[in-house]
Amino acid sequence: MAKKRKRISTGSAVFDVVNYSLLLLFALITFIPFVHVVGSSFATSAEVANTKFLLFPTEFTLTAYKYIFSTDTIFRALFVSVLVTVGGTLWSMLFSTLTAYGLSRRDLVGRRVINFLIVFTLLFNGGMIPTFLVVQQTGLLNSLWALIIPVTINAFNMIILRSFFMNIPTSLEESAKIDGANDFSILFRIVLPISLPALATISLFYAVTYWNTYMHAILYLADADKWPVQVLLRQIVILASGVNYDGAAFDDVPPPEVTVKMATIVVATLPILLVYPFLQKYFAKGALLGSVKG
Repeated sequence: MAKKRKRISTGSAVFDVVNYSLLLLFALITFIPFVHVVGSSFATSAEVANTKFLLFPTEFTLTAYKYIFSTDTIFRALFVSVLVTVGGTLWSMLFSTLTAYGLSRRDLVGRRVINFLIVFTLLFNGGMIPTFLVVQQTGLLNSLWALIIPVTINAFNMIILRSFFMNIPTSLEESAKIDGANDFSILFRIVLPISLPALATISLFYAVTYWNTYMHAILYLADADKWPVQVLLRQIVILASGVNYDGAAFDDVPPPEVTVKMATIVVATLPILLVYPFLQKYFAKGALLGSVKG
């Protein structure tokens, strides 16, 4: 017996067409700028100057990338950024997880007051100068720790993680306590293994923040050898109109500033984009589950 085909009404068909068309339009709006950036970074000087909006260059060249990677300084800066990103993410996740788990327990004394103080920091903070004075007085100036410790816990990320922990059935913890498990055993052996979506989501948030560290590096680091890649690439863009970085002469005519900017964006964005596909399957689930309950 042949299966009956499900009839779709005219209104539903029109809605599907409009819906898919809008989604495709939004996808192109977000994707085309990336194509423009990548295409312009591989284009020649003449093509960039003569084309208002370049997507696919007719002649590929690596001149801008050779300019950026012409010294070992860029590799040192990339190492610093990777070190700060990996170390900072682990550091922040440790303290954010412990704080979020503690505040998710309804029997915690002073829980409402602590939650209020943390949410208060989302609206008001000390500002740049007081924060700088704190970093200075604690001896963190010109140290990579200055890029990590002042931003150890992000209140927004912690609230999402706390909300996720609040959705975990208390029966799991009660069963573990009956078996003799303490709070740390419950956290690390029961809660965290079933919280991978939320942990992956918050880890990605922290990783992007640390990778894009710029202002804190400008304020707290005086030694150029400790600059992360974002600060160094800014210097490369500034120097793109004349000589190569560190004063070394460039063999040919230096690439145009626009081409160097595009290549700079690619270099600064590509590493974090490569990480996202591995966390993407957890990302949407973790963000949604962590936002259900406040």
